[in-house]
Amino acid sequence: MVKTIRNWKFLLGYLIAHLLLYFTFDHTNVFWYILTGSSFFLISYSIMNEEVDDKIPVGQYLLYGILSGLLLYGLFWLGNAIINGLNLSYFENQVQSLYKHFSPDLIWHYIVLVLVIIPAEEFFWRGFIQKRFLANTNFWTSILASAILYASVYIFSGYPILIVAALISGIVWGILYAWKRSLPLVVMSHLTFDLMIFLFLPLI
Repeated sequence: MVKTIRNWKFLLGYLIAHLLLYFTFDHTNVFWYILTGSSFFLISYSIMNEEVDDKIPVGQYLLYGILSGLLLYGLFWLGNAIINGLNLSYFENQVQSLYKHFSPDLIWHYIVLVLVIIPAEEFFWRGFIQKRFLANTNFWTSILASAILYASVYIFSGYPILIVAALISGIVWGILYAWKRSLPLVVMSHLTFDLMIFLFLPLI
């Protein structure tokens, strides 16, 4: 792991991700514009520095991606139901505020979410960050380390529940990537999850 962390391309990429997400969350009035630009930069950085992994047939990554995305959504639905059932108003308010400030509500938001933002997150955090951990650490270390780094950029959102959500989803997508080494698989899983949570069955 030390070898990975000391690599200058790894450190530079991680630093850039933090700077970009800081500016993104610091300008909520133009959130979607900055997030789109940030995503273009991160996906370009990852593609320039790592080959794109696509180790399984289309049918498999569609099946595993959709199923895992639905299961992850089910986990979040259950967590939200527990929060509501226990009347944990602090977390209820955080979920409602997240939807209010960051949920896509225009057609172009959904277009860039599907075509740019979701692929960029997976290409960078799994296809670049986790892939570098996989080269120098074991299966589980790569998953946990990359998920923690993925969650760390969400400190700038100001929502602890979003950091926890990123950590959980980062672990799930990290397992999928380490298991099958397919970026289309994790992109499909992420896409399924986001469409469920934002479009088909929002949690509020």
